[in-house]
Amino acid sequence: SPLKFDLQDINHPTTSLQNGTVPGEVTKRDENVKRGNWGNQIEFVLTSVGYAVGLGNVWRFPYLCYRNGGGAFMFPYFIMLVFCGIPLFFMELSFGQFASQGCLGVWRVSPLFKGVGYGMMVVSTYIGIYYNVVICIAFYYFFMSMSRVLPWTYCNNPWNTDNCVGVLSPSTNSSFNLTSHRDAFNISELLNQTGKRTSPSEEYWRRYVLKLSDDIGNFGEVRLPILGCLGLSWVVVFLCLIRGVKSSGKVVYFTATFPYVVLTILFIRGITLEGAVDGIMYYLTPQWDKILDAKVWGDAASQIFYSLGCAWGGLITMASYNKFHNNCYR
Repeated sequence: SPLKFDLQDINHPTTSLQNGTVPGEVTKRDENVKRGNWGNQIEFVLTSVGYAVGLGNVWRFPYLCYRNGGGAFMFPYFIMLVFCGIPLFFMELSFGQFASQGCLGVWRVSPLFKGVGYGMMVVSTYIGIYYNVVICIAFYYFFMSMSRVLPWTYCNNPWNTDNCVGVLSPSTNSSFNLTSHRDAFNISELLNQTGKRTSPSEEYWRRYVLKLSDDIGNFGEVRLPILGCLGLSWVVVFLCLIRGVKSSGKVVYFTATFPYVVLTILFIRGITLEGAVDGIMYYLTPQWDKILDAKVWGDAASQIFYSLGCAWGGLITMASYNKFHNNCYR
């Protein structure tokens, strides 16, 4: 009984619970011999950074910022980050490190919430599946770009339609000049068909890479190149996790730093383009009236959860491989 347990602690202080131990465990060891630990604190920091900074920061955040008032979006974003994102981030890291359990076992602290752990596992499973599809597409485009002429540059391919309009001319490999092709195009007819025009890259994606069927009842064919790239992406994930945190802790030295290299390259390339300053000013000019819209605050909160990965189970699991006395707050 609790009373008996307390009396035992008083009579035998050396057997009392210390450092977050559970009944039956005298002292809490700093290292978990059974589950293993990160090789060093840098591996955990890089893993957390790589978990929080990813594709969503490249494609989702700029879109939300543009749609929700430009620079004004940063105000609700940082409010949500300070009062919602970072506290939850710290709580999950502390929770996982204290219990040394994953998102399922950690809820032994309160079995009533075990369903939350299963929900985290299901969400992480779905995200892992569709993120691997994104990696698969990245592999595919990486391999297909190893050619002198990118296949999605021009409209003279077998899969292109009459609605395809490219920026470059395949014969001159220069900017398309509409005035020099007056005989080939009826300008008025071209303007009337503006809504039907598609780019070579879009038609390459839809009509060649995916080969989308015309109806949901028609499953179409299995694209073997895509299937091969998907298999390759799963093999890469397997090799990264083949030895648990011992192997993944070494992989993050590349995977967590490489996105910053790419973002830096894209930033330098972007600001050196003609009219970049005008575009940046148009993009970031605050529209303060947007702050009064509840949807803007909702998008800010959803982006915080999407980026930091709170309530997905990943933070708890990664922190569970920390040493017990690791300063996760820092």
